[in-house]
Amino acid sequence: MFEGITSSLRNALSFLQAGRLTESNIREGMEKVREALLEADVNYDVAQEFVTKVTERAVGGEVLQSLSPTQHIIGIVHQELVQLMGPVDHSLHLQKSDISVIMMCGLQGSGKTTTCGKLARMLKEQGHKPMLVAADLQRPGAVDQLCIVGEQVGVPVYSEAPGASSPLAVCQNGLAKARKEQNVDVVILDTAGRLHIDESLMKELSEIDRRCQPHQVLLVCDAMTGQDAVNSAKTFNQALELDGVILTKLDGDTRGGAALSVKQVTGVPIKFIGIGEQLDRIELFHPDRMAGRILGMGDVVTLFEKAQKEISEDEVLKAQEKMRKGQFTLADFQKQMKMLRKLGPIRDVMKYIPGMGGLADAMGSMQDPEKEMRRIDGIINSMTEFERDNPERIDRSRRNRIATGCGVEAAEVSALIKQFTSMADIMKRLSGLGMMDRMKAMNDLTKIGAMHPGAEIQVAKSGTKAPVDMDALREERKRKKKQAERSRKRNR
Repeated sequence: MFEGITSSLRNALSFLQAGRLTESNIREGMEKVREALLEADVNYDVAQEFVTKVTERAVGGEVLQSLSPTQHIIGIVHQELVQLMGPVDHSLHLQKSDISVIMMCGLQGSGKTTTCGKLARMLKEQGHKPMLVAADLQRPGAVDQLCIVGEQVGVPVYSEAPGASSPLAVCQNGLAKARKEQNVDVVILDTAGRLHIDESLMKELSEIDRRCQPHQVLLVCDAMTGQDAVNSAKTFNQALELDGVILTKLDGDTRGGAALSVKQVTGVPIKFIGIGEQLDRIELFHPDRMAGRILGMGDVVTLFEKAQKEISEDEVLKAQEKMRKGQFTLADFQKQMKMLRKLGPIRDVMKYIPGMGGLADAMGSMQDPEKEMRRIDGIINSMTEFERDNPERIDRSRRNRIATGCGVEAAEVSALIKQFTSMADIMKRLSGLGMMDRMKAMNDLTKIGAMHPGAEIQVAKSGTKAPVDMDALREERKRKKKQAERSRKRNR
């Protein structure tokens, strides 16, 4: 999420590493920040105004004379980013005595229909009884898609055969059915999109808006379209008076311009963000947390909220007690890895942790944490229960047997055991700390190669702590083995 703008801003703010900050190098550095924002597809006027505000505050005597001007300027950039994207009212203002109506609109390909399902699922988890109305009669397959989505999230869908009624009639009939059912308190209207904004689309949506009187009108925007998303939001807002925006596909290769521009250009806040295809991948949009992610400062609060949803508190307490007593085994470590996977892809989880986002980016395609964790899982599965509980008792013959069983080199088994021993000691010392401190302390575990069973091999060869690419190492060994076999055949 926002890898491009995060990297660009990190480079643009490199002037803060200068020995002494002056008004001259601050202005020069902020010009690079402006360029970085424009490269991220931020609206020109928004980027210009943002840089002007930051510069005015940064060149003030208060900053240049402070004991830590670098941190002061970073703080100013963070505050201005938050102000740029906020404030946000996440409430959908649902009615208590009547059915609440939410109208969803957007261009084709923005993920509108899927987002309707995500929103319905979220409302259902909050105790509401939503119903979806398939009013997108323009796109072939849209009605069937919404019916499938409704079945997946367990909510009813009102639909009519395409051509039988107009979109307005479908919306009105859906509302009438919801009032008859008596077990529906929120109706979500999935209206028709277009490949581009046109007069007929706006006329149709305006009519639905006027006749159905929705309590909330939400626009679904594809974040990957950058300024096009902002321009479409502006046009939709002029016609419908939007209450909020949902930015989708933020897990893709987005430059961040839409998130930074929508609120400033349209005055309409981003209420939710979509971060994946799965129907549970929707989050509240928090400007302060997003600003932290953009600046590479992490987002521990969101990670903690994810952990609370996905990980049992009893399991965490049991593991913590075992760590405290020094009874943490490889079997326990394997359980911890499974819990960690529930939070999402490891590379994404790393970016929520302060200081770890840059490491995740630096790993690039050379290291795949998911693949490394699967390899560790395979090694542990090849051990007996006794070996998992007593890894220090694994001798050379046992290591060879384990390596053969999971298809890795014996050196990798040795490396995992050595790393686990070091890691278990650190985890024992950390067991008395709170969740926030434990997350920050993961940096220490990374230093010892906790996620990379081949790291110790690299240390032994080069004296560095950089994780080795085990796939490349295996290919090299296979190549040398084939060369040795060919050499033996020639000698015969």
